[in-house]
Amino acid sequence: MSFYKAISRTPLFKATSLNSINVLLKILTGLATSKILAIFIGPAGMAIAGNFKNFMTSVESIATLGFQNGIVKYIVESKNDQTQFKKVVSTVFISLLAVSVLMSVVLFSLASYWSITVLDNTPQYRNAFKVLALVLPWYATTAFLIVVLNGLGKYRSVIYTNIIGNLVGLSFCLAAVWYFKTMGALLSIIIPPALMFFVVFYYLNREIRFFEVIFSKTYDTQVLRNLSSYSLMALVSSVIGSWVMLAIRKNTIAVLGFEKAGYWEAMSRISNYYLLFISTILTVYFFPKLAFATTKKATKNVFWSYYKGIMPLFLAGLFVMFLLRFWVIQFIFTKDFYPVADLFLWQLLGDVFKAASLILGYQFFAKKLTVAFISTELFSLSMMYGFSYYLVTIFDIQGVVMGYALAYFIYWLTLVIYFRKYLF
Repeated sequence: MSFYKAISRTPLFKATSLNSINVLLKILTGLATSKILAIFIGPAGMAIAGNFKNFMTSVESIATLGFQNGIVKYIVESKNDQTQFKKVVSTVFISLLAVSVLMSVVLFSLASYWSITVLDNTPQYRNAFKVLALVLPWYATTAFLIVVLNGLGKYRSVIYTNIIGNLVGLSFCLAAVWYFKTMGALLSIIIPPALMFFVVFYYLNREIRFFEVIFSKTYDTQVLRNLSSYSLMALVSSVIGSWVMLAIRKNTIAVLGFEKAGYWEAMSRISNYYLLFISTILTVYFFPKLAFATTKKATKNVFWSYYKGIMPLFLAGLFVMFLLRFWVIQFIFTKDFYPVADLFLWQLLGDVFKAASLILGYQFFAKKLTVAFISTELFSLSMMYGFSYYLVTIFDIQGVVMGYALAYFIYWLTLVIYFRKYLF
């Protein structure tokens, strides 16, 4: 059974209501977090937090080796075979722990360098990188344990864990930012996910004897070789994508300053909130359909059901958001962020093309078109950086979102041409 068929038949795709609750809570806690950051650290602090979050995403992806999807596949296939199950869990856990410890050493010893490089000559935040170094093994282990729970089909436990994690993260963010301002914002990105280790471990240990499994002396390098094919797409997308976003923001800071870069970070946060609904619908409903579609006609029906059913609603929602953009900004942030209103038109236009591209992009995963995915992903990220780098000097901060919209328009056209036989 292929990975995609295996996942499609698990309770993950049947637990729509629980997943919707989890997504809604994630958005609500995200909105509350944005409000806290807006009040206490303003646009400039928001830009610094955005840089750090991008760096954190890339570090997390490397520390987990992009194995998440592959781990789920092998656990789904081996959970009834105790020997193979122990081999997969033990091998991956030991490997991830070794990688995360090595990365921790590098992060801690070069904390000042990372602070200056990532946060644009702000060495006063080097302690944030030291804290990241200390908690990274816990962070990576937590991510791994959640994936194991996914593979075992314990999605209710995963959702409860995420709910607890969102509440803990929000509480920690409020306390940390209240006392430590921007430094607290950086710590709120790092520490809550690591604290969730104890919650995830509690749920997982109810299902398996974890320590007995990982110390079962069943380490097998063949497991890593099998997983490597699943990690490449994830690493390219998350690591390179995060560094491109970081590079765009750093260039914006260099050209326009921290405050205007913070406006773009605020606009990106708003975009992420409503795009989360689209990505959830794609993951839960459309991705399984693409995975099971064995003919061009079946794939075409999936594509067009998305374009005819989801896109019109999405467009209507964006139109309403554009009309209410000043209210949205004040609700999520503060009046200090009103200049973000000038970014809405191009950002929303770019999000239309991004949403239109996502359904086509999921076909890469459904049919495991690794080379095509990497090629188009690198092409898209290169365009986004190039357009933003050039246009920001001409159109000020609007140039960044103009570059975003133009890049996704070309990316969408590229995918339409590539999948034209499935579309027309």
